[in-house]
Amino acid sequence: MTPQGVNIRHPDRLFIGGEWAAPTSGLELEIVNPNSEEVVARTAAAGPADMDRAVAAARHAFDRGPWPTTSPAERSARLMAMIDHLEARVPELSAAWVAQVGGLASFAPIMHGGSVAGLRGIAALGQSFAWVTQQPGQVVDTAILAREPVGVVVGIAPWNAPFGIMANKVFYALVAGCPIVMKPSPETPLEAYIIAEAAEAAGLPPGTVNLVPAEREASDHLIRSPHIDKVSFTGSSAAGMHIAGICGAKMTRCTMELGGKSAAIVRDDFPIEAAAGILGNTITVMSGQVCAMLSRAIVPRHRHDDLAEAIARVMNGIKIGHSEAPDTQLGPLAMKRQLERVEMYIEEGRKSGADLVTGGRRPAEMNKGFFIEPTLFANVDNRSRIAQEEIFGPVLCLIPAEDEADAIRIANESDFGLNGSVLTTDPQAAYDIARKVRTGVVGQNGMRMEFGMPFGGFKQSGIGREGGEEGLWPYLETKTILLDGAPERL
Repeated sequence: MTPQGVNIRHPDRLFIGGEWAAPTSGLELEIVNPNSEEVVARTAAAGPADMDRAVAAARHAFDRGPWPTTSPAERSARLMAMIDHLEARVPELSAAWVAQVGGLASFAPIMHGGSVAGLRGIAALGQSFAWVTQQPGQVVDTAILAREPVGVVVGIAPWNAPFGIMANKVFYALVAGCPIVMKPSPETPLEAYIIAEAAEAAGLPPGTVNLVPAEREASDHLIRSPHIDKVSFTGSSAAGMHIAGICGAKMTRCTMELGGKSAAIVRDDFPIEAAAGILGNTITVMSGQVCAMLSRAIVPRHRHDDLAEAIARVMNGIKIGHSEAPDTQLGPLAMKRQLERVEMYIEEGRKSGADLVTGGRRPAEMNKGFFIEPTLFANVDNRSRIAQEEIFGPVLCLIPAEDEADAIRIANESDFGLNGSVLTTDPQAAYDIARKVRTGVVGQNGMRMEFGMPFGGFKQSGIGREGGEEGLWPYLETKTILLDGAPERL
């Protein structure tokens, strides 16, 4: 069973060792549409034994080839064929996202078309990356550095942007020469099925790409396997810490792209109405369910009340509605537990003494679905829970600062460090402040993204980077070879 417009051949099966196999668990996943609260899809669910089968298939594919020993140029060409397949299925990827998490139908084709286009840059690394370099040594005649695949990779993606995040992991692993086991979120498995079908259509060797959707218990079994070499995880900081602890105990390599509580610093030179437009509209992107979300706004105290009023006007004008409606600006939260989590934080905000300026309720006209109004708290204490913990919903905290130095202090007073912004008309000021904020990305005037550039965080926002050439490095090991003379060929 799949949603309308999504054509998956074997949703009742797993993809292991190049074959569509029935799960030994006998279980299935149910996918609920957050607009209607109705089940719109069912897929297979892997159990521990299925995880072992997938790891064994990937292990065989790595140890006995041929993918790891295929030339990078040939790997790149095969990946381009996968991308051609995915490009033709952007409408299906879009429909899957809308049905599973309530993403806006108006935005879905742009989001997924852009994600597929970005994969071409990753695949092209097979042609341009310096896989082997040679140089004179200091104590030997010739020193060679060879970059080799790290081994069997487990890719774990979250539910908010399931295609783009999983596809990036798959393509970085494959261009490096690593087989991968895909473990999508149990709420959003459909995109990973389409990726597996693309790998099959492109003729990738058996075991190179494997798919095992599963609930948390079987997933925990997967990451504990002694036969995997790397885990690439995107998700919450709490889950990331758990996975990183397991990886550390057995020296499994890992990259972690985790949560955030990112701050936008509003300078005195930036117009109030422009700042309100950016902040009030950004917090509703993907219903606020974005790890890089600008969920804290830090403003000079003398401008605080004016900005609060202006943001409230923006939020009050936002159209809340079903994801499929072309004029909807804010759709539902992805699932019931996420709605309950956001409501819990709104109640915490009320208790903290912050001013609830607007929002904070389920829309009265929406009697079904997981909807919440865009919400603004003002005069927020940066030490409060709503300012320190990731809410993952359309809730913005407005925090007054005494001056620019105080604003930077407040921005850095966080366990997270994923994203940030400086709202200013002065690029030099934006640069100077960016260098002082402890976060992985800083953009001028909004939640800026530059695909093809490294993305990742400081502190509890993660380990490592994804994007660009730097995103390939975690999938490689560096081997140093010291010779008494230069080899005839590399």
